[in-house]
Amino acid sequence: MTAAIFEWPSFSEFVAREGELAELERWWSDSEAIPLSLYGRRRCGKSWLLRRFAQNKPAVVLVARRIAPGAQLDDFAERLEPLLGVRPDLSSLAELFRVLYRAARGQKILVVIDEFPYLLPVTEADADRELTAIASVMEEERDASRLKLVLCGSLIAQMESLLAERGPLHGRLRPFHLHPVAFDEARLFLAALDDPFEAFERFAVTGGMPRYLKVLGDARPIADVVCERVLNPNAGLWDEGKSLLEEMREPKVYFAVLEALASGDKASGEIVSALHSDAQRVSKYLRVLESMRLVDRRLPAGAQDSSRAGHWHLRDPFLRFWFRFVFPFQDDLESGLPAQTLYDTEVAPVLNDHVAPEFEDHCRRLIRATYGVTRVDPWWGPALNMLRRSGERTSEQIDIVGIARSRVALIGEVRWGNSPMDTGYLRAIETYKLPALRQSGSKVVPTPKIVLFSRGGYTDGLRKVAETRQDVKLVDVRDALTVSRP
Repeated sequence: MTAAIFEWPSFSEFVAREGELAELERWWSDSEAIPLSLYGRRRCGKSWLLRRFAQNKPAVVLVARRIAPGAQLDDFAERLEPLLGVRPDLSSLAELFRVLYRAARGQKILVVIDEFPYLLPVTEADADRELTAIASVMEEERDASRLKLVLCGSLIAQMESLLAERGPLHGRLRPFHLHPVAFDEARLFLAALDDPFEAFERFAVTGGMPRYLKVLGDARPIADVVCERVLNPNAGLWDEGKSLLEEMREPKVYFAVLEALASGDKASGEIVSALHSDAQRVSKYLRVLESMRLVDRRLPAGAQDSSRAGHWHLRDPFLRFWFRFVFPFQDDLESGLPAQTLYDTEVAPVLNDHVAPEFEDHCRRLIRATYGVTRVDPWWGPALNMLRRSGERTSEQIDIVGIARSRVALIGEVRWGNSPMDTGYLRAIETYKLPALRQSGSKVVPTPKIVLFSRGGYTDGLRKVAETRQDVKLVDVRDALTVSRP
């Protein structure tokens, strides 16, 4: 029996993911028989990546759906009939694996099972029994087979549980976590936008999810694209936030948590206050969203995991945009509010504020890749004690803190606004921010490197100061966004 060569109609439309494709090709060439467990958030392009990888290979792609197990196995049997020459009798999920392993005894075949968690029973005990049976099949059939198997899924917690130490498949799968694309690769989806500032603004709305980039990446002004494809009740992204949480119990509570985070990072207590709920209940919802990779808890640079200074952050820029500008106004838009009016009134005045956190994250990536520091994070904490006592300043924040060998070696400030950065920013760093960082207990080298990023450029006064100091670097942001290096 011979597997047909896989041909994907959308092959020519695929862009980016060169590193991930190279890693998949190394796995394909490897003689090791261990299957891949490829997982990542919905919309990050897993299915497209695997179909691009399967192109021109002997391959079968099986996609699980939310239907009865027997009906699902019948569907798979029909899909496998051309490969096997006969319709297999798939009495169980373990039998499906046995059939796949035996089909590849004489030929190397790639088999992708997409949305694998949908095949598993709902209860943990039943799922463990099913996975134990699959593990037995793997042990019995693997050595005599040339099967290259990929189990893929968007339910991250369930996919990671397959790898858990006490799980039946522990040690039998190789993990492959697919992340959203960074701005460097996102530019491939935004090729219609020549100006790097416009491209980054679009990236900060779409985030690194290929689907969003594809939908919102055309050359028209951002207002036109957002009004047509996001703020329009008939648009594909109109209900995107709801669709990502459709499987959740009590979805309204999760919506409330994400809406609270859409305007900026918040401490747990601030979320509790916004929801008028209790801390224990809110903590449970945050942990579920964290397991879905929708939120994470960020700590100031150098803080311990146990620190109470952490802030919760909504990771996906598009969801931040959706929960801030779409979800609260859906009833109004459906009742006749023009999308352009909403954009002009609610979005345009604060769009720079929405872009700024994503630009800070991007600048931290550039620092991490370029300046020889091993940890790069923001920092926030109390102002100098004497300034707090006088009421002059209560807290300080530094956008970038770079640590090498347990000491702060670099700090940076980031501004996405249109006005040029002046000497006041440098003075604030040296007069207030660095002293507060040292007061917090952080070990700082005597003269840390100061790196400044400003979309609006720099005043002549700041440029003159930087020319006389080797410890101060002014980054050309246009160049940085064009070549992805400061």
